[in-house]
Amino acid sequence: MRIEGSLDAMGTAYTLVLYDENRQRLETALEDAFEEVRRLDALLSNYRQNSEWSKANRLAATQPVVLSAELFSLLSACQEYSALSEGAFDITVGPLMKVWGFYKGSGRLPHRAEVRTALRSVGYRNLELNPAASTLRFRRPGVEMDPGGIGKGYAVDRVVKVLQEHGIRSALVSAGGSTIFGLGHPPHDAAWKIAIRDPKNKRLTVEQLELRDQSMSTSGTYEKFFRAAGRTFSHIMDPRTGWPAEGMLSVSVVAPRAIDSEAWTKPVFINGRRWAASHLPAGFRALVCEDASPRRQFAQSRMESPCVWLP
Repeated sequence: MRIEGSLDAMGTAYTLVLYDENRQRLETALEDAFEEVRRLDALLSNYRQNSEWSKANRLAATQPVVLSAELFSLLSACQEYSALSEGAFDITVGPLMKVWGFYKGSGRLPHRAEVRTALRSVGYRNLELNPAASTLRFRRPGVEMDPGGIGKGYAVDRVVKVLQEHGIRSALVSAGGSTIFGLGHPPHDAAWKIAIRDPKNKRLTVEQLELRDQSMSTSGTYEKFFRAAGRTFSHIMDPRTGWPAEGMLSVSVVAPRAIDSEAWTKPVFINGRRWAASHLPAGFRALVCEDASPRRQFAQSRMESPCVWLP
C-alpha cells in the first residue's frame, strides 16, 4: 500500500511518500512524522517569535541562555560544520540575509556600508557554547542566527527516524524538493530515482540519481535571486565577505544524513570545485554545476559538461 501527504512548516513544504502492507501503520506513521515537523517548527523557526531559536536570538547578546539538550547539540554541530568549511558555513548570517533583503523578501542591492556594518555581527566564533551549563551567549551585540542552512536537513533526518520507529522501511521524504531522503526502496525498484534539474532550465534534467538509505540536498542560484546593476545575486551568502557567492549555478551533495548533505552544499557552492575536491568528507559525493558565463575565469570549452561529480 502507498500513502502520501504534505505539510507546510519551517518556510517550506514537507512531502512524504510511504509504502507498507499495513494501512493503519502507514497512517499512524504519517501523522506522527508531521507532528514531529510541527514540533521542530516550534523549536527552530526564526519566523516564530516564541520558538526556542528566536528566544535565543533575542536574549543571548545580554545573558547566557540555557538551551534544551536538542538545540545545544544542533548548534554544536553547526560550529563543527563552520570549522570544517573554513567559515563558509555559518548560521550567524542573519544580519546579512536581512541587509540583502532575503529575509521574508526576494532581495535588494544594499550599499557597501550596510554590508560592512552587518559583517561586524557575523562570524561563527561569536557563538559561545558552554557544555557544562548548556548555555549559549553571543560575544557581541547584533549577532543573529539563521537556521536556513541546516533546519530542513535536521527535520528530514528526524522524520526518517520517526518512520523507522513505526517500522516503515520504504519512504521518500522531501523538504521543498531541495533536501530529500530515500529510505529503503520503493516496491518493484532497487532505489528511489531522483532527477536533478538543470539550474538554467527547470524543464531539463542534468542528472538522474538513485537514492537508497541516503540523502541528497541541492542549493542553486535559481532558488532565490534578484538582478541589479547587470548582475545576478543569489541568496547563497559568503559569510566571510558579506556578498553572495559567485561562480556556481548549483550544487547537489549526497550523504548518509540529510543534515550533512544540506550543510555541505553551502561550503561547496561558496568555496568552489577545487576546494570541494580535497575537503569533501569520505563517503560524500557532490554534483557541481559551474557558471560558464564569459566573465568567469575558466573556459567551458575545456569541460565536457558544466556539471561534474566529485570525487
